[in-house]
Amino acid sequence: MSLFPQGVVFIRCTICNSGDELQSESDMPRPLVGVIGNAELIDDSYPVQMSGLNNLEALAEVSGAMPMIFPALPQVNDVDDICATFDGILLTGARPNVHPSEYNEAETPAHGKFDRNRDALALPLIRACVARGIPILGICRGFQEFNVAFGGSLYPEIRDLPGRMNHRMPPEGTLEEKFALRHNVSLIEDGEFAKIFGTNVVRTNSLHGQGIKQAGEGVIIEGTAPDGTPEAIRIADAPSFAMAVQWHPEWRAGFDSVSRPLFETFGAALRG
Repeated sequence: MSLFPQGVVFIRCTICNSGDELQSESDMPRPLVGVIGNAELIDDSYPVQMSGLNNLEALAEVSGAMPMIFPALPQVNDVDDICATFDGILLTGARPNVHPSEYNEAETPAHGKFDRNRDALALPLIRACVARGIPILGICRGFQEFNVAFGGSLYPEIRDLPGRMNHRMPPEGTLEEKFALRHNVSLIEDGEFAKIFGTNVVRTNSLHGQGIKQAGEGVIIEGTAPDGTPEAIRIADAPSFAMAVQWHPEWRAGFDSVSRPLFETFGAALRG
């Protein structure tokens, strides 16, 4: 091994005797992260699978990963193939909610719209990633999917509960106003999130209607809003990164003091 002035380490392959020099870490391919797609209709007629640009930019610019959207269609994708293809998974936010039948409750108007295809793919995918040690990060709906995947339940509308805040996105205003920081999240002392952020209290945006009712098996609630609403969870004893947040850290992830370390830590987990 020799260290060149530029700081690049080259290692000669003595086993194959090829003399080829291996790439430095900075030249290695970026980890490939699968970003779950969301069902949308263009012009109310043409069905597509899509993801928000902020999710892709956060992964590329902060996690140092190559994002690739995969459709949330169980008839197209197989959980085993997804796990074999990607180094990590991002479950994004989305307007449709997890169907209440997934946690043994009846559908009501308060539950809103649904995406049963995403339910069918995301829930077993979470369990598979945790079991196989594939890093997985959940955001907003992804946070709720984490909980349901392990047997937890959800409230259909947080703002209707006594003593709770309205956590929904403001109906009017610019994107900056809608994604503005709105409340603190208190983190358990010495928890994994507190270690990532270097503090026990962070300030976040808030753009969700539903929230955790009963925590699933192995779901550790590490962060809560001032009204007690769970905001940050991890899966106990997961062999790799298996964490989710109720807020939207993808917004201005490269500049926000909370979002950046979260995506950096996820990126580190992708590299083992």
